[in-house]
Amino acid sequence: MDEHFDVIVVGAGLSGIGAGYHLQKKCPGKSFVILESRAAIGGTWDLFRYPGIRSDSDMFTLGYAFKPWTGTMAIADGASILEYVRETAREHGIDARIRFNHKVVRASWSSATALWTVEVERGPAVSAPSDTEPALRGGASEPTRFTCNFLYACSGYYDYAGGYTPELAGIERYRGAIVHPQNWSDAVAYEGKRVVVIGSGATAMTLVPALASKAAHVVMLQRSPGYVVSASARDRVADLLRRSLPARLAYTLIRWRNVLFGMLFFLLARKLPGVARRQIIERVRAELGPGYDVDTHFTPRYGVWDQRVCLVPDGDLFQAIRDRRVSVVTEPIDTLTENGIRLRSGQELQAELIVTATGLELLFLGGVELVVDGARVEPRRTMSYKGTLLSDVPNLAWTFGYTNASWTLKADLTADYVCRLLRHMDAIGARQCTPRRNDPGLQELPWLDFTSSYVRRTLDRFPTQGSRGPWLRYQNYVLDLFELRFRPLQDGSLVFTSPDRADAREAISSEPKATTAR
Repeated sequence: MDEHFDVIVVGAGLSGIGAGYHLQKKCPGKSFVILESRAAIGGTWDLFRYPGIRSDSDMFTLGYAFKPWTGTMAIADGASILEYVRETAREHGIDARIRFNHKVVRASWSSATALWTVEVERGPAVSAPSDTEPALRGGASEPTRFTCNFLYACSGYYDYAGGYTPELAGIERYRGAIVHPQNWSDAVAYEGKRVVVIGSGATAMTLVPALASKAAHVVMLQRSPGYVVSASARDRVADLLRRSLPARLAYTLIRWRNVLFGMLFFLLARKLPGVARRQIIERVRAELGPGYDVDTHFTPRYGVWDQRVCLVPDGDLFQAIRDRRVSVVTEPIDTLTENGIRLRSGQELQAELIVTATGLELLFLGGVELVVDGARVEPRRTMSYKGTLLSDVPNLAWTFGYTNASWTLKADLTADYVCRLLRHMDAIGARQCTPRRNDPGLQELPWLDFTSSYVRRTLDRFPTQGSRGPWLRYQNYVLDLFELRFRPLQDGSLVFTSPDRADAREAISSEPKATTAR
């Protein structure tokens, strides 16, 4: 017997817990469940365990709009963020709505019944996660099914099974250890060792100074440099406001200040790219001193925000370089040797541990196969509507945060929009909403305009976006706020219909309608 819910949320990470809060608060009459493939709350913040794991956005915008961040650090460590997410779930009873070890593999929509049938690989019963210990499981999985009226994907954008590691010539000769940060565990030994971290993105920028605190020496080996900006890990203005004002008011003011500052920085970088580039590079020169080769190691070939700008709290990376605990090498790899890495120039880097901080494997909807009325949905043939729905796919929303700002800013807006949409459908008696492309002049654009290798490599697995609204994916919180919260829902592109209710009643007549997860 298939268990039925009004809404099924996929994923119990930062986005999924936020979605649960919004559904519970704004659609109290709707039953919902959160299906989580892993055995614990937290998503990214529970999965990644590498040294130094932290936010690359300030916590006043990475935090939920409805729950003020009260930690002392504006740039927080991963453990603090994980506890914040778990605390949110616990405070609002959302943890009781989660089914752990429930991996969604397929979702099939029927227009005849206006229902999704969700196929799940369910693991054995698990213990509920505590504040310090994840849920436990063991044994084989078994197939099970649910039905729902609305499917809400909060599963992130990358493959939890493993990150991306390029082919490395000579890897069979290398006698040391190799690990990708996504697979880091306590068994990885780096204390007193010579370490090479391959990569120059946010993960590498986080790992390198953390490893350098205990390693003999760390080399950050990059094919080409990226933009790096130092920021204070503690926000003194925020501390002052929080001491002087009520917590909620202070949080709102700080959040909006940071949102507007981030938008201004992004817009100036786009409008005045030369100025932004010079400003960032000159700040790096000031950090590293006149004798350092900033032109080679910290001057990118691309424009600001063509890739994500890396944030280093309190200049920890620059401090480690000044202390000679870290070296930066900018050169392609020729081959691995028995004792390290030989570069194209012939120079050899000695390494007892190689860390491949070489990117993620992007994965749309967590790899869930979508079927609509018997036809398999090819994501690349769909177009994103308002950055959250998909053309010709009914009653489905997905969360994809900003790449130039905090993920949660967009996740909060998306959750609010989904609730608004559900209430509107109830008000007009509609059981199905489907975005339809009815603009003949609409041009298709890539989902992301980043030049990062991990994006270009997998972009064909994602939907496209349109050249204008409501199909254009904004990278602007204020525009999205207006678009998702205030624009009329019935705009000519979002089609509302009401399939025969008798068919739907027959489909779920023998299914108990659950109100909480078990």
